[in-house]
Amino acid sequence: MSKDNAWMKYPEGKKREKVFAFAEDYRRFISECKTERECTAAIYEDAIKHGFVDFDEAVKTGKKLKKGDRIVANNMGKGLALFIIGKKPLEEGMNILGAHIDSPRMDLKQVPLYEDTEFAMLDTHYYGGIKKYQWVTLPLALHGVFCKKDGTSVKVNIGDKPGDPVFGVSDLLIHLSADQMEKKGAKVVEGENLDLLVASIPMAEEEKEKAKDLVKANLLKILEKEYGVEEDDFLSAEIEVVPAGDARDYGFDRSMIMGYGHDDRVCAYPSYRAMLEVKTPEYTSVCLLVDKEEIGSVGASGMQSRFFENTVAELVNLTGEYSELKVRRALKNSKVLSSDVSAAFDPNYPSVMEKRNAAYFGKGLVFNKYTGSRGKSGSNDANAEYMAKLRNIMDTNEVAFQTAELGKVDQGGGGTIAYILANYDMNVIDSGVPVLNMHAPWEIISKVDLYEALRGYVAFLKEA
Repeated sequence: MSKDNAWMKYPEGKKREKVFAFAEDYRRFISECKTERECTAAIYEDAIKHGFVDFDEAVKTGKKLKKGDRIVANNMGKGLALFIIGKKPLEEGMNILGAHIDSPRMDLKQVPLYEDTEFAMLDTHYYGGIKKYQWVTLPLALHGVFCKKDGTSVKVNIGDKPGDPVFGVSDLLIHLSADQMEKKGAKVVEGENLDLLVASIPMAEEEKEKAKDLVKANLLKILEKEYGVEEDDFLSAEIEVVPAGDARDYGFDRSMIMGYGHDDRVCAYPSYRAMLEVKTPEYTSVCLLVDKEEIGSVGASGMQSRFFENTVAELVNLTGEYSELKVRRALKNSKVLSSDVSAAFDPNYPSVMEKRNAAYFGKGLVFNKYTGSRGKSGSNDANAEYMAKLRNIMDTNEVAFQTAELGKVDQGGGGTIAYILANYDMNVIDSGVPVLNMHAPWEIISKVDLYEALRGYVAFLKEA
């Protein structure tokens, strides 16, 4: 079943300008928001400007919710749940767009700073599935927060502002790489070798008697002066190492965007923007943005926590008479798009894809009925009835969409948050945007697929 290229729907002029304008909004977003904390803060602030009320404040004041009311719940600064209360009672279900806002990266260890041969280095532990060799010789930035014992926090963003220094992981020169080049890809660069080079000037002559490692001592002096932090503050810090630089238009025709963190912010951002297109829906509209998907959706800010369930229980209480049964019904009767990326067909690597069931640039929003690996292990595998309903919604609203699997049957596979939400008996399917270079420092997406995702998400919230 051949699908038309979605660009054909948007000829030169105002129609295409809308595609590019939305893509530019998104390009700025992922350039400025490279961590789950930054995504949460930016979307929360914008949501408040668009009339969303803070969840904790609503609970504290006992605000009685009515149709059309907007609520945003902040989960530890690392995730959000946004609600627009519908005309129907919550127990009849919600239409949920669920995406994650964490991305593969490197994290500083809790005791990261050391000196070796008069270099100051920061030790890292990579986060999520990466090809480690892709992260060397790149300009890298530090984003995150130091939490101090006195209860104050110091935000860090070094490497992305004009005039900032950048950091990096060195690699072995080709002239001395005979042994390295014989290694398998997984071993070319080891995880314990992904240490950042961050300084090389020793402490001044008049001060060096007070310190053993002079370059490290000089760096600590800089950190104390610039940020008011000391070495022990790394113990309660969350500093992420991410590619430095803005997302960029890609290709002569500027039809694509290369940037860090498309997985999964290319789904999270249009999910949030779709909420802004909804006024008073039939069923309560939800945008659920979570952390920790790349490492199994674990932890208090991951999808496996009780955050969403607890929030829904509180909303049931604020919209009427509370009962545990109403909460169970609200969850069971919901419909979900687990908005996560899919692997785009790459003409440089055709052997890992089965062409009839692959995702392509320019063909629009992707539905993955199942993901998993090999024999669908770990897959959600959506119901055919639900898929039929979604096909009707997309076709009625002229949304370009495609279906795909994540590569050939025995080639690999992957997972999302879909199966976790399905544990509540919800109807759930994976849907998102195809990505090239997935999990690399710089990924690529098509602007028209991004735009069709927005349109598809709006249609789902209004009509599912």
